Amino acid sequence: MKKITFKDDPHRQRHFDHFRKMASPHFGITAEVDISEFLQLVRESPTLRFTPALVYLITRAALEVPSFTWRIRGEEVVAHDTLRPSFAVPTKRSSVFSFCTVPYEDDPLAFHAAAIAEMERMKEDPSFEDEPGADDYLFLSTFPWATFTSVQHAMPGDGRDSVPRIVWGKYRKQVEEVDMPVAVQAHHALVDGRDLGEYYRVLQNLLKNCKKVFTASGNCSDS
Repeated sequence: MKKITFKDDPHRQRHFDHFRKMASPHFGITAEVDISEFLQLVRESPTLRFTPALVYLITRAALEVPSFTWRIRGEEVVAHDTLRPSFAVPTKRSSVFSFCTVPYEDDPLAFHAAAIAEMERMKEDPSFEDEPGADDYLFLSTFPWATFTSVQHAMPGDGRDSVPRIVWGKYRKQVEEVDMPVAVQAHHALVDGRDLGEYYRVLQNLLKNCKKVFTASGNCSDS
């Protein structure tokens, strides 16, 4: 983790100061990504599961866009070296979801295995607490019941929360691809439209090349 300063970019500093003072400084975009190759890989693989594999790609894409790792701490901005995706999963203990937090690992298969283990644990022992004071999260969720065009999140009222939120929805078959909505919300003092555009570009590239990503560290598919 390191501190981020904008002393060499006065206009960037003004941008930061302007948006961080707002009561509601978050903005969001929803766009569709093509998951054709990803869906084929998961369906043909004897081991890969949709959710943990997608969480890996979503988190990896976030780590490739620097501003997605930045967090506001008082008057300072820090950059995390890695992130912990915390995603919603169903539980047997209640009709509502549980948080499932898994430290990111570069090795996609190691992360996938750890995520499955934690998802199984949350079925019996659900959690709804974050680590006090921690801001290295990436908050993720899913809405698989419909193809949405926008998402509004419940947020703390002081506007200081700078953890990005990402939600994916129900995918649909098109003529030549399978499209899935992905909604991204971020703090505008740290992230702007160019950053969101870059995030979608990186995520789409990872989805397109998912077979190479998941077979780089071992054989996870018989295809």
